Amino acid sequence: MKKITSNMVSVLSLTLFLTACGQVDELASQNTKECKAADLVMHNTTIYTVNEAQPKAEALAVLGDKIIFVGSNSDVSSYLCGDAKIIDMSGNYVYAGFTDSHQHVEGVGQRPKTLSLFGIPSLQQTVEAIEEFANTVPAGQWVQGRGWIEREWTDEQRFLTRYDVDAFTANKPLFMPRADGVSALVNSKALALAGINKDSPDPIGGKFERDANGVPTGYVLATAMEIFRELIPPKTHGYIKDSLVQGMKHNASLGWTGTQDAGMPFINVEIMKEIHQEGDMATRIYAAANVKESSKMFAQGRQVTEDNMFDLRGIKVYIDGTLGSRGAALLENYADAPHNGFMNRTTKAELEPILRKALREGIQIETHVIGDRAVQKVLDWYEEAFNDVPKDQRAVEEPRWRLEHAQIIPPEEQTRLINLGVLPSMQPSHGIGDLNFAPDRLGSDRLAYAYPWQQLIERGLIILGGSDAPVELGDPRIEFYAAIARKRLDGSSDDGWHPELAVSRESALKMFTIWPAYGAFQENIRGSIEVGKYADLTIFDRDWMTIPEAEILDSETVMTVVGGKIRYQQ
Repeated sequence: MKKITSNMVSVLSLTLFLTACGQVDELASQNTKECKAADLVMHNTTIYTVNEAQPKAEALAVLGDKIIFVGSNSDVSSYLCGDAKIIDMSGNYVYAGFTDSHQHVEGVGQRPKTLSLFGIPSLQQTVEAIEEFANTVPAGQWVQGRGWIEREWTDEQRFLTRYDVDAFTANKPLFMPRADGVSALVNSKALALAGINKDSPDPIGGKFERDANGVPTGYVLATAMEIFRELIPPKTHGYIKDSLVQGMKHNASLGWTGTQDAGMPFINVEIMKEIHQEGDMATRIYAAANVKESSKMFAQGRQVTEDNMFDLRGIKVYIDGTLGSRGAALLENYADAPHNGFMNRTTKAELEPILRKALREGIQIETHVIGDRAVQKVLDWYEEAFNDVPKDQRAVEEPRWRLEHAQIIPPEEQTRLINLGVLPSMQPSHGIGDLNFAPDRLGSDRLAYAYPWQQLIERGLIILGGSDAPVELGDPRIEFYAAIARKRLDGSSDDGWHPELAVSRESALKMFTIWPAYGAFQENIRGSIEVGKYADLTIFDRDWMTIPEAEILDSETVMTVVGGKIRYQQ
């Protein structure tokens, strides 16, 4: 055996060192190649994607504002590196970004700035709250608030009148919409400023409630409200801007990644452009202009930002009132009143040219209808417009026009929705809040097709789920719970409320994700967690798809991500 010398050891050591260095360089090169670029990575969680090809996942990765990976914990490892923000989501649950398909964002942001009467349990306490607030308002200035709702009072369940408030508002006008936003209380001072008295006729599409002698009581409905709104000094640019910003931030804190604003004044549209340019949009907004400004909408056309954070594409039309105020237009009389509501907040003559022009110019129509008569008539008008403007003359062949609320839909009208390709935009919280009065208003027969969510889904329709905030609280937990439980928040219900019309959790999830995206022509860019779509994500601390339904109401928003940016974090 040859003796090993020190020189041989040196040569061997050098060889091993050089070899090792080469392996390290090769390994480093391999690691560099395997580190895939991402800005945000979430793993160790359950992800509900709303993608039928991949309904659940454990991890996702985001680059810029788009999703670049959806899959397993093991497969996401190549993104767990570099400059990516890596979040271990263990114990939390990720959902495709929730969308409120019917909301009024400015009203949500404005709600804390005026008197809120939501949740007050009695008429007496409501009047006391109005008096306390009115005492802080200087003489001559308007006393404003919102949210009173007689159906939830434990003492008297009647509409407020001027006689309830005149004693402490004699020198200041008062305007306070009911929770539905389609009726309001005004006081004697406001009536006098408007010149409304016993001899004043009801406006078209509205009503002054009157006592036995024909004298207005101060409870006004629908278009009658506009007379008083026009007397109130206009809100400043700064006030509106702050309300919009705060409304979006509040929505993000609840888990909404987008809202569809049903009736945005053009002044707000211009302010939204400012907010977008300043980078202060916490959620996406898909908006419809008010029908009163339809000419401006046609003149300016659709307005959409490059990042799809803001999209103005529709016109909001108003037809009837609400069920609670007995203003919804019914085919037969109310079960508890000798009339069948009213229509004509927008007349057919006014609407016909708008519908036809909208088809030719690619503008979506969203129409407020609640009663079965309103549903029937508006579908008639839609159908006439579709027949007058054939598909080859339309800017969008399938226009995806909508019915907002559509609370009472007889079976034959459900069939027409399918045949016409019209989308119902519905708010599950209405269906449980109305438990307190809908049976009295409608009677048992009509309850069989009131808030008929499951009937529509079984027929193959999709439902665009929303909240109608600030009419309702605007909380996705309440909306999801209402859709699957069809019970009051305390778990109670009433006989004849048709629990079979509740929907499955899978359908409820679609109602607030992919279906609203379809209703806004956005299903190819958002509404589900898929590679290539915007990274809009809603994260809660509970698994809504498996926990007892009541526990959904106790879950908490952990994080809201819009376009890859964390817009809210617990």
